[in-house]
Parts: sequence; C-alpha cells; structure tokens
Amino acid sequence: MEIALRPVHDSDLPVFYRQMNDPESLRMAAFTPKDPADRDAFDAHWQRIRASSAVVRAILADGDVVGSASVYGEPGEREVTYWVDRSHWGRGIATAALRALLAEVPERPLYARAADDNTGSRRVLEKCGFRVTARATGYAQARGAEIDEVVLVLEG
Repeated sequence: MEIALRPVHDSDLPVFYRQMNDPESLRMAAFTPKDPADRDAFDAHWQRIRASSAVVRAILADGDVVGSASVYGEPGEREVTYWVDRSHWGRGIATAALRALLAEVPERPLYARAADDNTGSRRVLEKCGFRVTARATGYAQARGAEIDEVVLVLEG
C-alpha cells in the first residue's frame, strides 16, 4: 500500500467530516469538538486551520483520502495531530503518515497528546520517536468525563 501526504483540498472536507462523526473513532480520540455533528463549526475550524501557519495534510492510501495529519501551534510549542478512518486502523497508515509529516516539518521539539488508554495512537507516536514526558487529566468531550492523558515530545 502506498501512503502519501498532500495539501488538503476542499473536496477532502466532507470525507473528514464523515470520519469525525464515527462514534467509535470519537470515543478513542476522546478530545474532540463539543459537537462533532455541527457542520458550521467544523467548516469554521477547517477554515481557521487552513488559513493559519499550520502544516495540514490529507493522508492518502493508494490514492484514497483516509485521514488527515497536521502540525500546529506556536514555535517551540507545536503539536502534531492525526486522524485515520477507522476502517483503516491497524494497517500502519498512521505511522507512515506521521513519519512523512515529521520529515516535512523538521523543527523540534514537537509535542503530542493522547488519551492514556488510546494504545494505538501512543504506539504510533512512540514508533515515530515521541516519548511520554508527562501525564495529565483533561475533559474528554467524546466521553463526557475527565480522563487521563499522556503528553509526548519528539526532541531534536
């Protein structure tokens, strides 16, 4: 399978919206928008990110859009985030996409956060060189509760 990144096109947004409204994916991601089904908020969010200094990419698997990956935030505090359609979990796509994104964005350190029980996402981050540096709790909209999270860093 060929994994590639490319800039986000307007035609990708309906795919991302559908992916972000999968209940199991939302639960696993945990830290999600208050109302993922609010299309106006979704569109406004993507308009802000695409107009910012964030590096935002669509993830392609054999030419099909299967998710997104980005680096955002202020220099010295930039974070990575990614989302892969649940039907593609466990196939190495997130790891390959994150590696490609990290090659494109050489600045370090970079940070990431994940729900402590999201072992798949933690594994992806650790395979790409991120290390857990802190633990915290935060309100997870998708779970309606405070949950444990890990903070990871990728050093130079």
